[in-house]
This record gives sequence, structure tokens and C-alpha cells, in this order.
Amino acid sequence: MHVAICIVGYRNAADILACIEALAGSTHRDFEVQICENGGPDAYRTLSQALPTQLAGGQPVAVTKAAGNLGYAGGVNVCIRAAPNAGAWWVLNPDTVPDEHALEALLNRLAAADCELVGGVLHGADNRVQTLGGRWRPWLARAEAIGRGLGLSEAKPADSPLDFVSGASMLVSRAWVEAVGLMREDYFLYCEEVEWCLRGRRLGMRLGFAPDALVLHDQGATTGSANAVRQRPLLPVYLDERNKMLVTRDCFPRRLFIAAPVALGLIGLRFASRGAWRQTDAAVRGWWHGVVGTRGAPIKL
Repeated sequence: MHVAICIVGYRNAADILACIEALAGSTHRDFEVQICENGGPDAYRTLSQALPTQLAGGQPVAVTKAAGNLGYAGGVNVCIRAAPNAGAWWVLNPDTVPDEHALEALLNRLAAADCELVGGVLHGADNRVQTLGGRWRPWLARAEAIGRGLGLSEAKPADSPLDFVSGASMLVSRAWVEAVGLMREDYFLYCEEVEWCLRGRRLGMRLGFAPDALVLHDQGATTGSANAVRQRPLLPVYLDERNKMLVTRDCFPRRLFIAAPVALGLIGLRFASRGAWRQTDAAVRGWWHGVVGTRGAPIKL
């Protein structure tokens, strides 16, 4: 099957180059790479100069300059539209280094014909699992990463159906895109894959897990979201809380009146209780904007 690998960049050419170098060793050879650069003309030139136009195995590498910062979902959609003839699309974070067998394992899982979107094992440099997929807690408006902290040898399929697959590595079939549509661009960044998966599941689509699809993930390298609480950049804090409320509005609207105050209390526990006052302010503003349905590119913080 021909696969289009979809990568969204934002002024991080070095990360993308490392990802591309790993993809060159993939045991599945029938693919192309589509990259959307969201970081403006200078970032586009830098990235275009750093990357080959094709890999050693002949796989083409194309870079599209976005018309402004489209956000993650917008960039993914640009890549999918740029490869309309692909049999599947592998959405891949720029700060990932896939194992050589990862794409083959994802495709093998898809070939089992009991799912339309597949995730694998995201792990850190310490060989500890970051996520095997996720569950969404609608009454809390919070995502739960399955398997976090496990050793790689302990990674195994979830004992209950997944609610979503991490957007850092997800193989999306043509059947999924035709039935569900593309990612919602009004989320801009964070939780867009959660909404996409929940929307698909409501339409009868199924999620799968490939335990041999190992992907090293430098989590938060682009946004700084992995930093200590009081050092976290304000924009990721704002968007994270806003979009959790948007998922609730879009997928579980009847639970908003309970989930919203619970989520506000969790913001207090996470940020205010640790003296992270600037992050608390950004989180509360994001929470409120999500409650009232503010969407699209974020406000300036």
C-alpha cells in the first residue's frame, strides 16, 4: 500500500531532518513524505534547503509553505490533500524518530481489517512508554494516556477499546477519511486527534493498536509543553485547557455543566497549588474560552 507520511513543521528543521533520516530506513518502502511548514517564508526556505527532494530509496519528499500558521490540524489537512491518491496517511510529529519496522507494523495491523485508524507505542529516550493510546474522561474533560511509564517490554494491547490514538503517530485509512472527514482546524493545536477519533467512533469507525510500531518521541519539543509547570509556555497551557472544553462541547455537550467546574478545579490543583500564577491565568482564560466556544487561532498571551 502506498502511504503518505504527513508532518507539520514549525521552525524546527533539525527535528524534521532527524525524522526523515529515520524514515529512510523504513522496511516498508512504498511511501512519500508530505511536509507542511507553518513557520513562515524564512522557515520554509530553511527547511527546503535542509531536506532532500527524495530519499535514497526514491521516496519523494515535498514541502508546502502554509498560508500563515494553520495550526497542527490545518497542517495535517494540507498534507492529506497534497496526496489524494494515497492508500493511507501516516500522521507523524516532527519530533519523532520512528523505528524501521514501525510503518510496516501499522500497515499489518490495518490489514487485519478490524480497524480504520491505527496507533502504536510512543516512548521517550528512557525507553519508557509515553502512551499506547488514550481514554477520554468526559466528566472530567481530561485525557488519560494508557501505559504511561511502562517499560517497552510491558507494552501490550489495551484491555478495553481505545477512545483515541495519539496524534504524534497515527495511521489513517482512506475509509476513515472518506467516512469521517478531515481534522477540525478550529482546534488549532491540542485535542484535535481526540475529537477526530471520538467523531469517527460515533460513526462506527474502529481504532487499532500495533504493539510493534515503536516511535521515539521528544515530547513537547516544538511547543515546550514538557517543561516544569511554572516554566510551561503560556500558549500551550491556554490551548490545552480551551480545547478540552471544546471536545466536551462537541462530543459530550450534555456533560458540559458538570465537566466545566470539575475542569476548573483541576486547573487549580495543577497550577495554582504550585504557585504557577501566570500559567493559572492562561489556563483559566483557555478554560473560559472553551466553555463559551471560542475557536481558531489563539489569543495573544
